[in-house]
Formats: sequence, structure tokens, C-alpha cells
Amino acid sequence: DSSCVEYLGDAFPAVWPDFGPGVLAAFLGADAEPATGTVWFRPKEEKEISDIHFEYDPENVWLKRVKEICRIAMDRWEGLVQVAMTDLGGNLDVLSTFRPGEKLLTDLVDYPDEVKRLTMEEHRAWWRCFEDIDSILRTKNPGYTAWCPIFSETPYYMLQCDFAYMIGPKMFDEFVKPELTETCRKLSNPFYHLDGVGQLPHLDSLLSIPNLKGVQWVPGAGKPQGEEWPDVYRRIFAAGKRSEFVGDWRNFDKLVDKLGTADGFVMFVSVPKEQRREAEAFLKRYGAI
Repeated sequence: DSSCVEYLGDAFPAVWPDFGPGVLAAFLGADAEPATGTVWFRPKEEKEISDIHFEYDPENVWLKRVKEICRIAMDRWEGLVQVAMTDLGGNLDVLSTFRPGEKLLTDLVDYPDEVKRLTMEEHRAWWRCFEDIDSILRTKNPGYTAWCPIFSETPYYMLQCDFAYMIGPKMFDEFVKPELTETCRKLSNPFYHLDGVGQLPHLDSLLSIPNLKGVQWVPGAGKPQGEEWPDVYRRIFAAGKRSEFVGDWRNFDKLVDKLGTADGFVMFVSVPKEQRREAEAFLKRYGAI
């Protein structure tokens, strides 16, 4: 029961209209198929890449539903609860809904101009949807947050491109980075969701984006967890960015011992009441309370 939750440190109450990761695909006409714990998006019909076109549709049923939920939340909580932006998704991730599997991978080689065209059409639709939903949220929201609940007083979003796991740095720089750079330019506090070791080859390129404020590093299933990657965090901090620690908060001390500092980290800790004293001691150790 969220009414029994206490928020310590910089924590805050937040909810978000979760219609699945990459719901922009549904806003652009894909079918949404709910499943246990997630939503799958599939095109109504598979088309050749040259026949696909993306356009913002203010009458889209899924977009209207998300907006209605946001309106109700604004009326219900009057700014006492931070309502987050829905998970719009990343550029090639959304495109891969309409060109699934290996098709988009081969398109990068066979039809690079079409991929770039669609990436920017999607970019424009992404921003129209973001601004449309935000026009409701900012009426009473005290700030901005997203599926990763970092609080920001000015526009923030957790960006991503999980599809980048399957491509090399050259293709990342050609097909992913330009759109990310433009989105980072428009956001005050953009973060990037670096998901899995297959994305590490793109880290230096990401860190060169001027307005990217931070990187959330997620090693991935079966890999050593956050405290075992001090060199990744050193690279992030050396570029003047921040990072989110993802892992067991009780192992954070081990990472700090390796780095020599806790500066630049954001992290989220949720504990049962039996661990409250331990959690408060942790927060005090790092000046959070």
C-alpha cells in the first residue's frame, strides 16, 4: 500500500502511466498486445521500409488514453504525487516494431537513407507526443520524471536504444547518435539507459554528447553487478557526467571504496521496515539525511 510508504533522502512519491516500453509504436499505429508484466507492439501489417511513414496523430486511441489518465492524476493528487512521462521508447527500438527482427539490421546496410528518414519522422512524432502529454503534466506537477524516477525541475527523460546492442560503433554514430544528440539538446536533463555489456562499445560516443547529463549503467542478467564495474563509472565521471548505481544498495560501499568517492551518483533504495535503521545509517553516511 503506497499510503504506508515513507520517502527518505531525496525520494518522492511518483506514479507513471505504464503502457509498455516503447508505447510510441502504438501512438504511431502499431497494435498493443498486453502480456504478463509487459506489452508487445506489433505492426498491423509488415511493409517495405520505403512504404512506412510516421506521423503524429492526436486522435490515436492509446495517446488519448494516456492523456486522460494524466488528467485524472492531476485532478486527484494536485501535485502531491509526481506523475511521470509514459515510456515513449528509443529511436531504433520503436522502428524495430515496424521492421522486426533482422529486417531492420539489413535495412541499415541496404536502405540507410530510409532508416534515417524514419528515425527523424519518429523523432518529430516523439516530441509532439512528449509535449502533448507534458502540457497536461506541467499544470500541477512540481517537476519532471520518467519510468526511472529521477526528479528534475526542468525537462528530463531516460533515453535509450536497446537495439544498439546489435550494432557496432560506426553504425551507432551514423544511425543512433544524431537523433540522440538532437533530443539531448532539447531536454534540460537527459540520461541514457545503457543496458547490457553489448552497449559498452558505444559509451565513449555517448559521453561525447554535450548535453547528456548522465548514464544509467545496467550490466545485464548473469553479469557482475554494479559494484564490479568501477572502470565504467570512472569513464562516465571523467566525461563530466553523472551515473545511476543499479544494484544492491548494501554493496554500494564496495564501489565507493574502489572509486574513492560517491560524488556524481544517483540511486534508489526500497527496503522493508525491518531494515529502516540500516537504510537511515546508509543515507547519513552519504549525507542524504
